[in-house]
Amino acid sequence: MDINPRAHLHADIRRSVRELCRDFDSAYWQKLDETAAYPDAFVAALTQAGWLSALIPEAYGGGELSLVEASVVLEEINRSGANSGACHAQMYIMGTLLRHGSDEQKQRYLPAIARGELRLQSFAVTEPTTGTDTTSTRTLAERDGDRYLITGQKVWISRMQHTDLMLLLARTTPAAECKKKTDGLSIFLVEVPQGAATADAAERSGLTIRPIRNLVHHETNEVFFDHFPVPATNLIGAEGQGMRYILDGMNAERILIAAECIGDGYWFIDKARRYATDRRVFNRPIGQNQGVQFPIARAYANVMAADLMRYEAAALFDNQKPCGAAANTAKLLAADASWEAANVCLQTHGGFGFAAEFDVERKFRETKLYQVAPISTNLILSYLAEHVLELPRSF
Repeated sequence: MDINPRAHLHADIRRSVRELCRDFDSAYWQKLDETAAYPDAFVAALTQAGWLSALIPEAYGGGELSLVEASVVLEEINRSGANSGACHAQMYIMGTLLRHGSDEQKQRYLPAIARGELRLQSFAVTEPTTGTDTTSTRTLAERDGDRYLITGQKVWISRMQHTDLMLLLARTTPAAECKKKTDGLSIFLVEVPQGAATADAAERSGLTIRPIRNLVHHETNEVFFDHFPVPATNLIGAEGQGMRYILDGMNAERILIAAECIGDGYWFIDKARRYATDRRVFNRPIGQNQGVQFPIARAYANVMAADLMRYEAAALFDNQKPCGAAANTAKLLAADASWEAANVCLQTHGGFGFAAEFDVERKFRETKLYQVAPISTNLILSYLAEHVLELPRSF
């Protein structure tokens, strides 16, 4: 059932993405989940179809879609039962390069990304001692002639084993020397050495990657830099202005993650609706009982509300209008709505919701992530309280 009333606005995109995802069925995702493997074939198909270069301008070989349209792509992937988390970073990282990169950087990297020869899949911001207190970043980038030497540690850096390029935030001016705590941070486009996940490559390059085993088998890592060299030409924008650039990219990230949550929410609702219609107990479908149908209906209403907020935030971003409040609100509502829908779906299925063959437990684990990452629910509430409602800063 197509329960998104705005689906007709992007029918061609939805149809094409849905057709691609049909080739990667439930058995494909269950096998990957069982073996904690990366969906290489799925990501390759998305790349070949041009969806991962959707935001790249046509002049560089991309699709030149808007963020609204890119959000539809990721929504439809998750709505199909797949998981965009394996490759979604290329979408939201792209904005930082497109908006703030030099012409030379765009010409050097964007055509190769569009052709699928390079992958831009990792975003190195979070650190183990600072979390989302980004202005307290300790990773240092020290100028050394025509290069910078990076020293420090990042955590929860995903897809390092499957990327060629990484966006890195590091401090180029010590915090004590800055007038504002948001000053002195810079963004670098880092070329990840081939085989960087191996011990030998790490010793040679100054880059060490340690995988983190986790709840959803999501490929994520700790990353250590020991005087790791990055050419000065790979500095994005002006030195010391990285915080402004990163916030711009984070708004895109929140909007696109919201779209994924909406896709999950619709998947859970449709899954619950079909099971409640087909499952018969006491000679009647369980969906005939209001105790079963009302939670599904409420979850549907909440996903619909979050869906509208997603479109509002994405439209603001595309028109280069302030969208911080809208992006955070969209992510908050969508993450909460998808988690509510996940709980309703599992409860509707009863014991079968825990069986891997139904996919509910896998998607249940996957969608829970988004109440925690890339920004937690509480931090969004703090942002809205301070910056929108003008309440006293809480931290």
